[in-house]
Amino acid sequence: MIVTGTSTNPAERPAAVRLRFAPSPTGYLHVGGARTALFNWLYARHLGGTFVLRIEDTDVARSSEESVQAILDGMRWLGLNWDEGPEVGGSFGPYFQMQRLDTYKEAANQLLNAGHAYHCFCTKEELDGLRAAAQEKGETFAYPGRCRNLLPDIVQKFCDEGRKPVIRFQVPTSGETVVDDLVHGPVTFRNDQFDDFVIMKADGGPTYNFAVVVDDALMQISHVLRGDDHLSNTPKQILIYQALGYVLPRFGHIPMILGSDRTRLSKRHGATSVMAYAEAGYLSDAFVNYLSRLGWGHGDQEIFTRQELIDFFDVPAINKTAAVFDPVKLDWVNAQWLKATPSAEIAGLLRSHLAKRGYPVEAKSDAWLAGLVDLLKERTKTLEEMTDYAKFFFDLELTYDAESVEKFLTEANRPIIEGLIAAFDAESDWTAERIEGAFKDLAAKLGLKAGGVIQPARVALAGSKVSPGMYETAELMGKELVLKRLRHALGLIPGAVES
Repeated sequence: MIVTGTSTNPAERPAAVRLRFAPSPTGYLHVGGARTALFNWLYARHLGGTFVLRIEDTDVARSSEESVQAILDGMRWLGLNWDEGPEVGGSFGPYFQMQRLDTYKEAANQLLNAGHAYHCFCTKEELDGLRAAAQEKGETFAYPGRCRNLLPDIVQKFCDEGRKPVIRFQVPTSGETVVDDLVHGPVTFRNDQFDDFVIMKADGGPTYNFAVVVDDALMQISHVLRGDDHLSNTPKQILIYQALGYVLPRFGHIPMILGSDRTRLSKRHGATSVMAYAEAGYLSDAFVNYLSRLGWGHGDQEIFTRQELIDFFDVPAINKTAAVFDPVKLDWVNAQWLKATPSAEIAGLLRSHLAKRGYPVEAKSDAWLAGLVDLLKERTKTLEEMTDYAKFFFDLELTYDAESVEKFLTEANRPIIEGLIAAFDAESDWTAERIEGAFKDLAAKLGLKAGGVIQPARVALAGSKVSPGMYETAELMGKELVLKRLRHALGLIPGAVES
């Protein structure tokens, strides 16, 4: 496998499987980008190849260090480790495009010298005029090639005058370019549907279609998996590959992710930032599991471990049609992972969610938190939902459900609350078994069924008639807090004075 840079000749077919994810640092890592990164990562791991992370930061006005960090944070949360790239290095770097400008200039000069590109001196005002004229005629604007045949002495004269040209690629005026796509199959484009597009801007920076070809070729990328919104760019890139004598990678274009209204996924459909889902309490493995099913499948299986995804993932199984992002299905997948993941592992994640809410969690042991997860994981779908549910386990002010208070904290049920206070006050062995015994003894004494005692106690301790198992709940809350809540409940009984 060539992973050490022993051969960087882009005219040689890569001897190793190398895939890449190349985001633009103009914002957070969004769901669509994360799915693209995941598919590339899975395919690289499936084939035993190399996964490269490259930052395409030539949009200087919109790129930022904060966005780079957001991308790296998102990749780490997803568990998509990269073999080459920022903070890792590698023999095919640099891995930031703005550090590769000389490489693009060299490739552009190669195209100029071979007659595959030319300097264009048309001003923005001239192009705007041509565009307006085309619009008046109801035509789609295409650059007419005004500078395509400028004589060398004219080019030199304009340069001497200080004019800053762009460099345009000279597109063949006849023939076809075929994209042999791994997902969609062969897709044919007529060359004459493209105008002579810009590959180097007047400020010396490369355009996307040019830089991505140079980078992928020199980094020996063997497979390019990306969203099918890039499919229309691919024939232009293939023409550049051919003009530079580069060997083509295998291209695969993944259908887009749509919202529930079947339009492109956006903020109006909910969170699109990967880290927003981390903050909302989704597990990384669950989110990766769900992302993998957006456009790919393996039979009827829904829940996959990471290793299963690596073992089963293959490009031919990628769907040709768009996937729909379903928050309800994501919640279901996350709930399955919450149930299956060891509580001790979830406890460490839950601690940070509780702390962000200001819950007094610093005094709670890891074992206590694992016990809390045991009680809540079967009835919650996310860590944030678990955090909401966990409030009454802490010595915090509760909001009591008025309907439940009216129904269960009544004068008729006063003996229940008072009896539990007396029993628990005398209890020295605070376990679920002893708590259960106290409930049953009191129920027998009062001539009630167990539920007749449990429901008033549940409202007193949890603030509503809904909670996990009462005995385990009381044990985890601790004797001191249980007694405090029961005494407070006496004060909620109409006409009563809290003892």
